Amino acid sequence: MTKSEALERKAPSSTKESRKPRSADDEVRELTPREIVKELDKYIIGQHEAKKAVAIALRNRWRRQQVGGQLRDEIMPNNIILIGPTGVGKTEIARRLARLAHAPFIKVEASKYTEVGYVGRDVESMIRDLMETAVVMVRNEKTAEVQEKAHHHALERVLDILIPPVHRTPANDSMSITADTSDAELNEKTRERFREKIAAGELNNRIIEIDVPTDQFPAMQVFGPINLEDMGMNIQDMLSNIMPKKMKKRKLPVEEAIHILTQEEAQKMIDQDAVIKEAIRRVENSGIVFLDEIDKIAGARGGGGGPDVSREGVQRDLLPIVEGSSVATKYGTVKTDYILFIASGAFHVSKPSDLIPELQGRFPIRVELKSLTEDDFVKILTIPQNALIKLYVALLKSDGMDIQFTDEAIRTIARTAAEVNEQVENIGARRLHTIMNSLLDEILFDAPDNLSQTRISVTKEMVEKKLETIVKNRDLSKYIL
Repeated sequence: MTKSEALERKAPSSTKESRKPRSADDEVRELTPREIVKELDKYIIGQHEAKKAVAIALRNRWRRQQVGGQLRDEIMPNNIILIGPTGVGKTEIARRLARLAHAPFIKVEASKYTEVGYVGRDVESMIRDLMETAVVMVRNEKTAEVQEKAHHHALERVLDILIPPVHRTPANDSMSITADTSDAELNEKTRERFREKIAAGELNNRIIEIDVPTDQFPAMQVFGPINLEDMGMNIQDMLSNIMPKKMKKRKLPVEEAIHILTQEEAQKMIDQDAVIKEAIRRVENSGIVFLDEIDKIAGARGGGGGPDVSREGVQRDLLPIVEGSSVATKYGTVKTDYILFIASGAFHVSKPSDLIPELQGRFPIRVELKSLTEDDFVKILTIPQNALIKLYVALLKSDGMDIQFTDEAIRTIARTAAEVNEQVENIGARRLHTIMNSLLDEILFDAPDNLSQTRISVTKEMVEKKLETIVKNRDLSKYIL
């Protein structure tokens, strides 16, 4: 048995031992509601009630899976609606929750949907998008499971190009058999040396020619309100079944060729039917839809026509999706009964009671997020892992400049942001971005050329001087958007 054959037989067991896949349920089980809130605290300041609500909802997804019998089917998710001004952390909570959930997750804007019969996207497309996300997630997990074996197959294909294997010729005399055996042994030794060179990276830049499939099909344009994507049709899959897959030759470095061939080999090993089945299971039992800007489809009922005539229609179209229905996708029918919906809106103009009563009943948990204070702004600037101060320090460090902020300067920046939000439009933490940009615009502009000054300390006096005009002028929106 050659070394490559030994590796081939050993690969599956070693892969299974070294890479034991972890399901989304395992990940969620490790995070208790307190731990989920603790993770969210790393990026979001305050809003404990909102964090607590989403943490309980996320944990309940796993709890339901542990309930046996028919009782499990009776446990419905309690959908949540987050109410609060812009910039207080609603979308950020959703974004961070997506990373913690390890479940199919999609964030959509309610304002982009229209009532059935109007030109635009219908609400069922959000479930189709969620299904696409789940398929990609499961496919990536399956690919990771077979990555080691796929890499070995790709390596052998590259070796076949560099050192073609010896084909034995049929012969009856012993001398021919001996010669073929000797050539085969020499060929295997040469392949083994090249295998070691590839592993050491010595052949990474060597150019080879490989055959890769082409997925390019003629562009198709559909006139009218019908969207092929929303119809759940996959024209590319249909054409690939009818027409044979075309191959084209590409000249690539060995390192890049191995990467492309590894992905190709991994796709061959994955059972696509099993991927789709698992993706549907996850969407139906663990899927989360974050429906942002839901206040944009709320309005005074009975207002007649106008450009927003389809607002109430969108709400009525949402009812069966949120309550539970079957949506046809190109991967099969998906039931939405146990999908968790988290809606959010600023509700500056409208209010939650402007939603139709049926839709209000589908969101039993309501959490009001609080406006940010001066102390909150100080924490936002310094505590989170993605704090603005840390981001600007990292940006200027790229130009070899060390910038530091005193505590008084940070407090002054936070106070200015709070004042502007009170006197103009309250845009929450986004105000800090505009103030920081106004404060550091000259430093950011001069940093690449001003190499003599590599250390800058931002003090309270510097902040007050830079923002003096903004603070004194009543028409603050003229200076800060």
